[in-house]
Amino acid sequence: MPRTRTTKKLAQRIDLNYFQKPRPFRRWRFWLSVTAPVAAMVWLGWHGLRGDPRVYSAGQLSRAHAVFANKCSACHVMRAGLFTEKTSDSACLACHDGAIHHASQTFTPSCGSCHADHRGAIRLAEVSEESCTQCHANLETRDGPAHYFTHIRSFNGDHPEFAVLRSGQPERGTIKVNHYLHLQPNLTGPNGRVQLVCADCHRPAADAQPWRFGSGIASAAIAPAASNESAGRPPSFTQASPAAYMAPATYAQTCSGCHLLTFDKRFSEQVPHDTPQKIHTFVVAKFQAYIAAHPSELRELRNPGRDLPEKPVPADYRVLTPTQWVAEHTAQAEDLLWRKTCKQCHTLNFSPEAASAPNNPAPLPAIAPSNFTTRYMPDAKFDHSQHRLVSCESCHVATRTSQQTADILLPGIATCRACHNTGTQAAESRCFECHTYHDPGQRKFAPGQFALPDLLQSMTLNRTETPADGL
Repeated sequence: MPRTRTTKKLAQRIDLNYFQKPRPFRRWRFWLSVTAPVAAMVWLGWHGLRGDPRVYSAGQLSRAHAVFANKCSACHVMRAGLFTEKTSDSACLACHDGAIHHASQTFTPSCGSCHADHRGAIRLAEVSEESCTQCHANLETRDGPAHYFTHIRSFNGDHPEFAVLRSGQPERGTIKVNHYLHLQPNLTGPNGRVQLVCADCHRPAADAQPWRFGSGIASAAIAPAASNESAGRPPSFTQASPAAYMAPATYAQTCSGCHLLTFDKRFSEQVPHDTPQKIHTFVVAKFQAYIAAHPSELRELRNPGRDLPEKPVPADYRVLTPTQWVAEHTAQAEDLLWRKTCKQCHTLNFSPEAASAPNNPAPLPAIAPSNFTTRYMPDAKFDHSQHRLVSCESCHVATRTSQQTADILLPGIATCRACHNTGTQAAESRCFECHTYHDPGQRKFAPGQFALPDLLQSMTLNRTETPADGL
């Protein structure tokens, strides 16, 4: 007779008390659930008794605040025996006492909302994009319309073209510069043929290398250089390093090797690169000293090659007084200087109102101020030294074809976006890369409030907790 297998018979094979019997996995799970919380409480209590607050920290402090790794009270206020989660503005201003962005702003964010710490060894100045766009995405001011674009959310999105290019205004400098001509090959230089490069004229102020085509002779500027950067604008918040911006080119450093200021074949000296009054004084003194040492030249023979058609033929020779001789030769030399040598680069005004120098009846020219623009974007920061791996013409693409001083050769925003974008391998493109919020010029003195041993102890604890990052 075949065996009958029913559900009831199969269920009788199951031990209904299996959960009451000890099992190895069940024992380990029980002891771990008991010992882990106990160990955690013992560990926290041990650090609490030692006065070490690092275990309660939300994360590693930034580089600037690393000295406070074991001193939470420097920033956080203790209430009911516990430190508050967020720091107050008063705690930040105890050390960082600086001005706000603009006096007309309608909203002032708290320090911690932009500079969030406990996120590792970061720079607190590298704030998030949202910290800036919380105002600039819809900018409002208390004293009427804003002077800037009011809707900017990102550099690669709706950031406008740079103002100097957006306005379409030409360069206001008066020095005549033809980049196309100066970059031609086989130019005549002081010692043969030369090929100019950008660094022959444009270098940062911190560069102490000798100039290829400079005389090294210091000279005063013919006209003071005026900056265009701040007309009708608020002051810039940026303090640039000496290597950040290109210094204005000067005659002594960049031009004097090729563009000589000779005025007469009798002299090897050149006139100083200075005001017309000082040049006139120099020329007169040179001719006076020369004729005193060569009185025989007061008797001048007629040069037939200088006779002009339809003009009376002068006598074969004439005798001049020293005063007459100096006046005539000074007039000839200065006519050469004003209308040929100086006029190559400078704008001269020969108006009747121009002042006359002593012993010179002819009025001296007035020379227009050079009016160099030292910074085209005063409300942004830029550092040429951080871009030295890139050739100048990679950004200033129109340089080789520029023939007018009025040409502004600044690269546009599209050139910057080629590197500064949101790509994974791209350069930084957040707002802080080019703009500064606080005005460092308004920083006030903040007296120290920490003892050196306390800070040194915090630094030691921080080093043992976090490996060095090489910075």
